[in-house]
Amino acid sequence: MTARYSAGLLLFRRTGPGLDVLLGHMGGPFFARRDAGAWTVPKGEYEPAEETAWDAARREFREELGLAPPDGTALELGEVRQAGGKTVTAWAIEADLDPATVVPGTFRMEWPPRSGRLRDFPELDRVAWFAPERAREVIVAAQATFLDRLARLAP
Repeated sequence: MTARYSAGLLLFRRTGPGLDVLLGHMGGPFFARRDAGAWTVPKGEYEPAEETAWDAARREFREELGLAPPDGTALELGEVRQAGGKTVTAWAIEADLDPATVVPGTFRMEWPPRSGRLRDFPELDRVAWFAPERAREVIVAAQATFLDRLARLAP
């Protein structure tokens, strides 16, 4: 099995005594009716031999959200390995973003299965701000580690 790598940017904003994080709900038919485990750091795959994780994270932010990645100090959140074996690297950046401005990229897949019909689906079908407690309930399980690391780096 070939190793798979993803990289992404986790935006956060300060809200009084705490902070919120920006997550995207994975698009497509498999996640349409799911909430728990269906939200993710905006990220995407890359080939380490072709680009750095940092460059991929910035590129994927633009592709996933249709917006330029924000400037600012990037806090390294390190890597996690998801249940499917993919290694995800993330950085956190303090920035505000209006979810209504997101214009998600799309992907194409055969749907329904074995129908021969190709359909386009949004990479992320919605984007929202979450308090860390709520984010922990909906984020892909392995990515909850990024929330812990962010709490230590940006109290």
